[in-house]
Amino acid sequence: MASSGLVLIDKPQGFTSHDVVAKVRKAVGTKKVGHAGTLDPLATGLLVLGIESGTKLLTFLVGADKTYLATIRLGVSTVSDDSESEVVETAAADSLALITPDRIIREISKLTGVILQRPSSVSAIKVDGKRAYDLVREGVEVELKSREVSVHAFELLSSSKSPEGFIDLEVRVDCSSGTYIRALARDLGQGLGVGGHITSLRRTKVGSFEVESANQISELEDLRLTSLAEAASDLFETITLDDQQVTDLVHGKRISPKVSVSSTVAGISEAGKLIAVLEPVDSDLKSVVVFQGELND
Repeated sequence: MASSGLVLIDKPQGFTSHDVVAKVRKAVGTKKVGHAGTLDPLATGLLVLGIESGTKLLTFLVGADKTYLATIRLGVSTVSDDSESEVVETAAADSLALITPDRIIREISKLTGVILQRPSSVSAIKVDGKRAYDLVREGVEVELKSREVSVHAFELLSSSKSPEGFIDLEVRVDCSSGTYIRALARDLGQGLGVGGHITSLRRTKVGSFEVESANQISELEDLRLTSLAEAASDLFETITLDDQQVTDLVHGKRISPKVSVSSTVAGISEAGKLIAVLEPVDSDLKSVVVFQGELND
């Protein structure tokens, strides 16, 4: 049986998240593999996968903040707000000539902080039980509702002219889960009156996990696995459990912590194994999820 834990993958362009999951399943010899947060085929970068009991930790990663590097092309609008669909509108050269660095910075500032964002119509959001991007492919016009997201940082790294005369911006975005970088590109372009879309997108961070620590897709025969205890320690504060507390948790009982606990914690056995994710209830701790498989390793 495959070991339990998390696997960090640096997803190449052209692969779907499902493609990566399928390859990892084959490499580790188990079907119990899942991921925390889809990346489009256009996007590259960090994909966090759970193996065996590690899939139980993915729930706590889905809502984690994320960091992206992206190239935004100003002057062209597309159906999907990225470079993988047909062009809707192209800005005139005289309109692009009016775009200054100061104007770009001002519009970026309007898209920073807590904002209302309308997701791209080709997102994976479900509408009446079907994915929005499937409806668009069927010719259905989709207008998704705006939702509140947090853009913690939207930083302009550089600006250049493309060979066609458009403006290419290299940006870094720190944001809450559920933020669409393609929609930021679209809205920035609209704010500047010239349209915009993503030509490249790379996710560099999910929660505390960084792409620099990720496996390459060519390294699947020798995957570096992040243990459950190590992964949980990155996600939560930890407490050490004695043998009796471990037994009680496995049998569904609450335990009394030996230290003050005010938020969700990871309970680690004296042998260094992740036993449970715990939350405080009055003066006790109850399990959110128990990792009984760790007791048998």
